[in-house]
Amino acid sequence: QVQLVESGGGLVQAGGSLRLSCAVSGSIFSINAMGWYRQAPGKQRELVAVITGGGSTNFADSVKGRFTISRDNAKNTVYLQMNSLNTEDTAVYYCHADLEGWDGRTIVAASDYWGQGTQVTVSS
Repeated sequence: QVQLVESGGGLVQAGGSLRLSCAVSGSIFSINAMGWYRQAPGKQRELVAVITGGGSTNFADSVKGRFTISRDNAKNTVYLQMNSLNTEDTAVYYCHADLEGWDGRTIVAASDYWGQGTQVTVSS
C-alpha cells in the first residue's frame, strides 16, 4: 500500500513564505513525476507545479517566479517552496505522484496517487 503524507501548510501573511513537504511510502518500485495541485473553494483542482524523475519542472503561470519544486529521490519526498504568497494562493494543496508499485514479485503498473491535502491560508 502506498501513502503520500503532506506537511507544512498553515496560515501566513501576504508576502510570506511556506514550504510544503510530501513523503511517499509503501511498496514502491519507482516514482515518475511528482507534483502539487491546489483547490480553492468553489474552484476546480489545478496544477501548481510538477517535477519529473529527471528533474524537469513545470509551473502554473500564476506561481512562476514565486514557487519552486524539488525532490529528494533518496527520501521519496517532494517539496514546494512558496514565496511572495498572496491571498489568491489560499487553497488546499494536494501532493501527487505517478509511480509504479511493487507487490513483492512483480511491478505494479504506474498509477496516480494523492495525498490527503494540506490547507494553506494567506491573510491580507
